[in-house]
Amino acid sequence: MIRIPLRSIILAALLASMFAALPASWAEAQTAADGPLQISWEVRNRFRLFREERDFALHAEAARGRSVLASEQALGMQSDGRGWARNIVNRLCIDLAGRVNEPCTRDNVKESYLTPIDHPVVVRLTGPVPVGATCAWTFDDGDGPQTSAFDCAEPINSRVRYGRTTVATVEVSSSEGNQRATTEIAVRDIFIAGLGDSVAAGEGNPDRPIALADEGFCFRYYLSSATSQYYRPSRAGYKGGRACEAPEVLQVWQRQSALWFNPACHRSLYSYQTRTALALAVRYPHIAVTYLPLACTGATIADGLFGSQRARDCPPSKANAACQGTVNGQLAELRDALTAAKRRQPDRTLDLVLLSIGANDIYFSGLVADVIVDYATERALFRRSGVIASVDDSRGALARDLPQGFGKLREALKPLVGELSRVVYTSYANPALADGGAPCPGGRAGFDIHPSFNAAPQRLANVAAYVDNEFLPQLKALALCQSGILCRNPGADRMTFVDAHQQTFAGHGFCARAQTDPEFDRECFSAKGESFDPDIVSAASQPMLCGRSAGEYRAYLPRARWIRHANDSYFAAMT
Repeated sequence: MIRIPLRSIILAALLASMFAALPASWAEAQTAADGPLQISWEVRNRFRLFREERDFALHAEAARGRSVLASEQALGMQSDGRGWARNIVNRLCIDLAGRVNEPCTRDNVKESYLTPIDHPVVVRLTGPVPVGATCAWTFDDGDGPQTSAFDCAEPINSRVRYGRTTVATVEVSSSEGNQRATTEIAVRDIFIAGLGDSVAAGEGNPDRPIALADEGFCFRYYLSSATSQYYRPSRAGYKGGRACEAPEVLQVWQRQSALWFNPACHRSLYSYQTRTALALAVRYPHIAVTYLPLACTGATIADGLFGSQRARDCPPSKANAACQGTVNGQLAELRDALTAAKRRQPDRTLDLVLLSIGANDIYFSGLVADVIVDYATERALFRRSGVIASVDDSRGALARDLPQGFGKLREALKPLVGELSRVVYTSYANPALADGGAPCPGGRAGFDIHPSFNAAPQRLANVAAYVDNEFLPQLKALALCQSGILCRNPGADRMTFVDAHQQTFAGHGFCARAQTDPEFDRECFSAKGESFDPDIVSAASQPMLCGRSAGEYRAYLPRARWIRHANDSYFAAMT
């Protein structure tokens, strides 16, 4: 039996979240096939969020010889940029409201999601197997042996008890004589929770992107007037009026929205947390991964982790059921899940917490608004209503509120996860850095989806410098109890910290462009910020100046920018 220490699992989690190259073949962990006869085994469909093995097999195959990033890009190309998750999103063990399906039917077998009692495995005889040999298999988990006989070329599908070691023995009969092999099978189920904000949830990357129509849909500026109308591509399948004077039918509009596996939190299968948990399952054939995603767009430590927060969208409902406007605090949800699990399996523990939090605590969305909202009147209104935040506002929260919040969070996580080294805190990448680490130049390119957007160069440079020089270093100090950050026990209170990806992201900010970008992007997203027809008469029937169909945009084709700009956000999710 190969025992996988938790430290190795944590290391793999770090590698996955940094897009490190992971060996993609389960056979690498097995005994070489050119030696004596051996029994090899692997857990089937071992990313337990997926109900169907074909969905896990898709990722296992894509990962062969590729890094996590390369496999993601390969799947994007394979789906013609429509995304692999669009078909999987309805085949999960968690419903659109965020509820765990207990039990969850996985590959036609009902399982407890949080507390599995057994796992499916496939067992093979490897090595110089004689042609036509017959294998008499015996599996014994302590409750008595189970025997069967098959052609030795056939794999054996079985289920093994969780928490027990199953001894597998095979007697090989052939014209060359009799041989015997034995091994121990013990599955380790890794329980991982994902906590945090939009970066943790996967904001900007809906599991099923919006479908766009060529016709225009009328919007108004923030300040409505007779001349405040403009047109942008509409939603495909929308049957309501498209003029600004048309009656508003919100439910009809929402019916054609993008789909997230949790709309209230814009939680996505493309999030780094989901991809990390999935990468672990792909990498290690002898484990299963039980993943509980709880991160939510807009979360702060106070409102999101500890307390409830506002929901982003309602799950689609044919019955037009009332939408709950709030989402429960993530720590309470995790505590409830652990309590329910321990009730059934007292020794069930949480192995890892993946965490990204803090950006909303220092008003990062307000900093973005300060950079891109350009009209003076709207800036003044937004400033008074708290939509816009300055660097000085953020700096005050960074010095005053965030350390206190981190201290409370650390104390709340200890009883849930035990050692805080099991909390893998992944820091943010600076979204505004171009090649060489210089700030993006700014302007309307990528932001002309709204008439009042314009990334002001000086404001952009100020925010980029603040993020690099003050915010990101402070996050590292908070996670690692450094630079004067008070921790009760600095040696034991340090989280596992990930930031090596930041350097790689520096050349892939929202302004990055390349000749390898999708053709639609190059032709239709103007480098001068002149992508859309300003004439409301002609724009009503064709809002794109490039003359191409808006439906040609592909959210999941590889591109130089790894950060969605405003145009991307509209074309991928219409947010």
